[in-house]
Amino acid sequence: MSETYEKWTPPEGFKWIYGSLLMSMLLGALDQTIISTALPTMVGELNGVSYMAWVITSYILASTISMPIYGKLGDLMGRRTMMLTALSIFLLGSTLGGFSQNIEQLIAFRGLQGLGGGGLMVLTQATLADLVPIRERSKYMAPIGMMFAIASIAGPLIGGYLTDYVSWRWTFWINLPIGLTVITIVWKGLRLSKPDKEFTLDISGTISMVFAVCFLTLFFSWGGTTYAWVSPQIIGLGLLTVISSLLFLYAENRAKDPIIPMSLFHNATFNITTLLGLLVGIGMFASIAYMPTYFQMVYGYSAIASGYLMIPMMLGIIFTINLTGQLAARSGYYKKYPLIGLALCAFTLFLFSTLEVGQPVALVCLYIFMMGAGVGCIFQILILAVQNSVPFNEVGTATSANAFFREIGATMGIAIVGSLFSARLTSMLTARLSGDLLLPIGNIESITPAILRAMPEAMQDIFINTYADALTPIFLYIAPVFICGIILGSFLPNNKLEQKKPNMTKAQETDTQVDNPPA
Repeated sequence: MSETYEKWTPPEGFKWIYGSLLMSMLLGALDQTIISTALPTMVGELNGVSYMAWVITSYILASTISMPIYGKLGDLMGRRTMMLTALSIFLLGSTLGGFSQNIEQLIAFRGLQGLGGGGLMVLTQATLADLVPIRERSKYMAPIGMMFAIASIAGPLIGGYLTDYVSWRWTFWINLPIGLTVITIVWKGLRLSKPDKEFTLDISGTISMVFAVCFLTLFFSWGGTTYAWVSPQIIGLGLLTVISSLLFLYAENRAKDPIIPMSLFHNATFNITTLLGLLVGIGMFASIAYMPTYFQMVYGYSAIASGYLMIPMMLGIIFTINLTGQLAARSGYYKKYPLIGLALCAFTLFLFSTLEVGQPVALVCLYIFMMGAGVGCIFQILILAVQNSVPFNEVGTATSANAFFREIGATMGIAIVGSLFSARLTSMLTARLSGDLLLPIGNIESITPAILRAMPEAMQDIFINTYADALTPIFLYIAPVFICGIILGSFLPNNKLEQKKPNMTKAQETDTQVDNPPA
């Protein structure tokens, strides 16, 4: 039976700050997806089709690198200062991105956006930890997690609408009114106690981490696509990743204020939740990334329609992220929810692997809803567990480290599955089509839904069936990732969620307040 606990009453003006945190998270997450439908027009106008992938990669790379830096500096310099810094950098990148005159500028300004966006995604969750007791936090973290789900669906739709009816440049400028509003609220309304200790910037750790992440991202982005996995380029990137990572560990062990303190890895909860975040990042993003394309290639839907068909994913996440947040707050314990989510994801991947051409699209949407429901049980609860297990002055560092490894997992998963799928599709098509039929296709990797629909009907049938046969078994290959997660998650300590803010003195709690922003 659930115990009774003293409910926390939000201070006056909290709703303004909470709303600004939701908008900050939405901005950071939205810019990972909003340009997806605008991208062909962007690179076409700027004569940079061959650099298309870098417009996306530059944002993800910069945001991944910046996450642990913002987390650590937020702990050392105060969350309010770093929040305003991240918002300012993000808006500067958005403004300049809309004025891009060539592909090089677009890539550079997307990277600048990412440097701010990574901070937004980390600092919103860490700032919430400054404001809300851990026992109540799961309820308030649920809507923040929902921003990711909303961005994954709304981003492509908004980007497509702006590109078709206004200009692709507004996919950048749409951030300005929202971001300026958030800056005003945070500047006027957020008052947090500032750390008063002296600190030293971890320059060596920062530089070695930047190189390690860059080499790792290039390793997985180029491996199996631009270069073969056994090519000198990929082997060289792998070695550089290992060397940079070792230098990073060396720097962190010697630093006075390391970006990712090695002491965190003495914490069983941090270790398990971080590994789970990595595994779920690999499994979730790898499995979902190809579903919109599956709708277009196998069912013949348009890009916009395929975006709408991903809405069940969002609904699944929203349903379980709210449910588990309420239940965790009520009971004070959390361990069972990630285990349920991992099991549901593994089972859903098995169902994905059974998909066949001709099955009702509603069945695919049901499976997508189930995947979203599984994911909704996992991510926010893992962050809650991390924050519950570390001292208050390390909340930002631990939160950002967890998000950092999840992003690394997502990069790995998408790259590995993309390479595996491409190789399977090429070999299967080559085997199923004779030379005369294969010749008109040309480069298999360049086939679009429009090109597919223009093929003769017999060739369409062969390609559609081959596409499905090449993709669906891969879902079964990913399932063991979640099964490993279940085994790992069974060792997760089920520590009780405290009702008070961890490691805060009464004086600190008095200094931590939320003011009403002046009209």
